[in-house]
Amino acid sequence: MSDEKNVSQQISIELGDKEAEGIYSNLAIISHSPAEFIIDFTRLLPGVPKAKVHARIIMTPQHAKMLLGALRENVDKYERNFGEIKVFAGPILPNTPFGFQPPGA
Repeated sequence: MSDEKNVSQQISIELGDKEAEGIYSNLAIISHSPAEFIIDFTRLLPGVPKAKVHARIIMTPQHAKMLLGALRENVDKYERNFGEIKVFAGPILPNTPFGFQPPGA
């Protein structure tokens, strides 16, 4: 019987030019079934009544929970370095400003 050792596996991740640009999103719509979680990333724009989905991510429930943990860990690290992230708690109304605003807006 051989001793099992924890073997660290190194993963090489390739980031293409288009993906490196990123996609801005200020709204994520999350739905799920027993088999998967679906996250649609979109952005709301002032005066535009329709929002287009720019990316859809589909993952297993286990991976969704792992993502939740990773996001929680990273938000905690961010807040330790830069302070608490304030979240607007009210509903987004049609004339409510959101996102970056110029000074005095």
